[in-house]
Amino acid sequence: MNPVEQRYLGLGIGGFHRLAYVEWGTDRTRPPVLCVHGLTRNGRDFDALAAELAGVGRRVVCPDVAGRGRSDRLANPALYGYPQYLGDAAALIARLDAPVVDWVGTSMGGLIGMMLAAQPNTPIRRLVLNDVGPFIPKAALERIGSYVGLDPVFADLAALEAHLRRVHAPFGPLSDGQWAHLARHSAWPRPDGTLGLAYDPGIAAAFTGALSDVDLWALWGQIRCPILVVRGAESDLLTAETAARMAARPDTTLLTVEGCGHAPALMAPEQIAPIRDWLAA
Repeated sequence: MNPVEQRYLGLGIGGFHRLAYVEWGTDRTRPPVLCVHGLTRNGRDFDALAAELAGVGRRVVCPDVAGRGRSDRLANPALYGYPQYLGDAAALIARLDAPVVDWVGTSMGGLIGMMLAAQPNTPIRRLVLNDVGPFIPKAALERIGSYVGLDPVFADLAALEAHLRRVHAPFGPLSDGQWAHLARHSAWPRPDGTLGLAYDPGIAAAFTGALSDVDLWALWGQIRCPILVVRGAESDLLTAETAARMAARPDTTLLTVEGCGHAPALMAPEQIAPIRDWLAA
């Protein structure tokens, strides 16, 4: 099964921008599943999970957040932030014409899902948070900020893949084919024939200046839907202490993935199956 590439319009104070997503499956009798990626990634990270979910009859939508993948880059980097991401997500949900949706979010995508799920009359029915929660330590933000705005240049796809293997080693023990898949969809062609990464370096604007812990426990307390928390056993962003506190909430299930840090890639069958089964519960 191959995904269908789609586009829609987002609107911010800087004007309209075009956003891209891929759609798997056509069944409209059940809520669609939205899979939303991490800070520097894109919707094709979810190909393995989406194919599995589509194979059991789910419609799956995997967007590229503004400034990533095939979505437009914003003219003003200061506009990269959650107000814009939430507005774009709401526009996508409206486009899908579904009264409720299930949400799978990795890192930044999980934070977008949390913020949406905490709103009155939220359309989110079930929420999967992949290695993110309502408390993010300063040290983890500093680690991410050390590479997010560097805008490296690569001579070829092999060099880009080698970079991903270093920076995203915490994704876990991926196969050569899985790393190649991530590299292929992470490449941005430059006019001179070299390659860059498929995201706007301007997204790093949020990491300038002094960083501090992020505390969203008050937001967490507003969420009422069932939640599956997926944690990499070696994660520095979702600590064991934070995950345990999250798991104490009613209707919350914690799944720990061994051999991974921030964040499990959700490409291995043993990571995909629990998510598939939990969404079907």
